[in-house]
Amino acid sequence: LIQPVTPELLVSPSSQDGDLGSECPEDRGNWTGRLDFLLSCIGYCVGLGNVWRFPYRAYTNGGGAFLVPYFIMLAICGIPIFFMELSLGQFSSLGPLAVWKISPLFKGVGMGTILIVSLVAIYYNMIIAYVLFYLFASLTSDLPWQHCGNWWNTDLCLDHHVMKAGNTSFPVNITNTVSPSEEYWSRYVLHIQGSSGIGDPGRIRWNLCLCLLLSWTIVYLCILKGVKSSGKVVYFTATFPYLILVMLLIRGVTLEGAWKGIRFYLTPQFDHLLSSKVWIEAALQIFYSLGVGFGGLLTFASYNTFHQNIYRDTFIVTLGNAITSILAGFAIFSVLGYMSQELGVPVNQVAKAGPGLAFVVYPQAMTMLPLSPFWSFLFFFMLLTLGLDSQFAFMETIVTAVTDEFPYYLRPKKASFSAIVCIALFLMGLILTTEGGMYWLVLLDDYSAGFGLMVVVITTCLVVTRVYGIKRFCRDIHMMLGFKPGPYFRACWMVLSPATMMALLVYNIIKYQPSEYGSYRFPAWAEVLGILMGVLSCLMIPIGMVVAVLQEEGTLWEVGAFPAPPGFAALPTLFKAEAATPQLQSPKPLMVHMRKYGGITSYENTAIEVDREMEEEEE
Repeated sequence: LIQPVTPELLVSPSSQDGDLGSECPEDRGNWTGRLDFLLSCIGYCVGLGNVWRFPYRAYTNGGGAFLVPYFIMLAICGIPIFFMELSLGQFSSLGPLAVWKISPLFKGVGMGTILIVSLVAIYYNMIIAYVLFYLFASLTSDLPWQHCGNWWNTDLCLDHHVMKAGNTSFPVNITNTVSPSEEYWSRYVLHIQGSSGIGDPGRIRWNLCLCLLLSWTIVYLCILKGVKSSGKVVYFTATFPYLILVMLLIRGVTLEGAWKGIRFYLTPQFDHLLSSKVWIEAALQIFYSLGVGFGGLLTFASYNTFHQNIYRDTFIVTLGNAITSILAGFAIFSVLGYMSQELGVPVNQVAKAGPGLAFVVYPQAMTMLPLSPFWSFLFFFMLLTLGLDSQFAFMETIVTAVTDEFPYYLRPKKASFSAIVCIALFLMGLILTTEGGMYWLVLLDDYSAGFGLMVVVITTCLVVTRVYGIKRFCRDIHMMLGFKPGPYFRACWMVLSPATMMALLVYNIIKYQPSEYGSYRFPAWAEVLGILMGVLSCLMIPIGMVVAVLQEEGTLWEVGAFPAPPGFAALPTLFKAEAATPQLQSPKPLMVHMRKYGGITSYENTAIEVDREMEEEEE
């Protein structure tokens, strides 16, 4: 290969020729600290699902035996796709839209990703608003959901404190009763009795609206300067939840009856392993817990230096995420065991998943502890920090994707553009603050990131391995890390991961069940609307193909089969790799030189030689 030589026209941006620098987009920026990227990925992956979904899925699918399919699916599906997304982002230094320069025909995959992330960001921040509501409500000497007798309570409300004080010796039938925490959640926080269904949203709950506004304000302030600001915030938001989780775990296991809940959580039932449902549930937990397909991993990796060891980071984040989920299960079920003993009912009658665990069951358990407001505040503060990390990633994905498409116009105004995006998503989320807002949240949760997300991930995997080429992709990784991925990663990328995700997709379609919230069944038009949300993200792929063919010269096969000119994909990272060398202080002048005067530079020559060697290997 020809040694890089600095042409005469490669002047620094501070040169007297100001026209050269002015034609180049503003720098994307990079992580400013050594741990920024790693902590951001940990904060992104370790979210609310680790606390309120994994423990419930574990105990309903074989207890401790669930860990067998869980770790197998982590090895087959989780780790390989996670590593693929990080490699794509780091090598290209581009967001989820611009990265499809590797194959312009499939740019619709990036469009589908942005649509999915936007829908998820709308309702995910509403969940953070609920957490803020409970956080503020915990700042009192007596928790408001501790007793019955409030204006929002009904005759069905049963206060366990009164039962305990009365020394009730006979068994109480609680099937037709409601806990104070459940009525506080449904009748006070949501005020759901003011809505007859999803078609009747009712009035805006202004206390929830203000919490949603505060939530979006916090998110905006943390992403104001992109990864330079959010990369510093995660030093707190990604680590502090572990401190609280350990405190809750220690407090939980010291409670009377705690081991009853832990046995219920971990007792292995190996006969469940013969059921395909358990393996599908394990794969789904891995799929959504790691956040693959949402573009957050690719976006974070695009701000890395060229030689960042993402191979090591992949195993740290994925295994750390799994261990966190297991620890969260101990913290949750130890408290549920104590709660079941206090109420005199089996653990399975108090165990729930999702918002029911976070906003009904666990708050009720907190009222049974001494210093209940303190433990309640800690729990909801942990949920707040867990949720904010993921929301940072969603917003950074949207902003980075669009600014990379229009770097000359939007990068200098990234803060203003971020504000516009936050305001727009806040306004679209106002319907979630109404009395019937929970129905819309359930609809978004069930359909926005369902089969559409799986189609996006499957397509990404197939395009990278078949269209861009597995050998070229492995060569890219070799350029970054100094070694090529082994047979394990190649086999997963080529066969195992796509096949597993196809099985997930088929299973979800076959086992489709209409959405419901409690006893409420959604009307047909709401189901159709939800299905359209999922289908629309899939339709972005053929729409992108049509646009690519109209914009590019050549036939559909030529646009798709030849994803990029020789060495094209290598150029962005070669610019980044050489940016710090003494010969070339900034990549901007080189880009200007190529644009103005053409010709083959030493960097292009390097990329061409790399592809030429790869073609010789294929022959």
